[in-house]
Amino acid sequence: MSIWFHKNVNLEKIRQHSTKTMIDFLGIEWLEIGDNFVKASMPVNEKTKQPYGILHGGASCVLAESLGSYASSLVIDSDTFQCVGIAINANHVRSATSGNVTGIASPLHIGKTTHVWDIKIYDREEKLICVSRLTVAIIEKKDFQSKS
Repeated sequence: MSIWFHKNVNLEKIRQHSTKTMIDFLGIEWLEIGDNFVKASMPVNEKTKQPYGILHGGASCVLAESLGSYASSLVIDSDTFQCVGIAINANHVRSATSGNVTGIASPLHIGKTTHVWDIKIYDREEKLICVSRLTVAIIEKKDFQSKS
């Protein structure tokens, strides 16, 4: 059974929403939306590597937060609510030097005011690169707009 609020969500809508953002800049590509997960890939290249030639931990966090935040936005009524990341952690367990990495976000907790996402990032050989946890606050749009 799908956890998404809007049952007609599709990859093209997500791709259009990601243009001219960090997602677009880093080359993150949305791959799949399952009943309870979102999947995307990111190249390991000059935009995402650190000076030692390996995938930058911050780039892994960008992929993880993009996946979890977007997944949260699919769970809520986006006409009424807004999602904002409030905490992220990441354990970088292996390095990647080339190719693409792929992240998969799945829910650990879907509450009324917070969501917690488990994000795992794998290299092209499907070896685990990073394990991340993202906590997202769910805020009424009227409250969010008054603070910005």
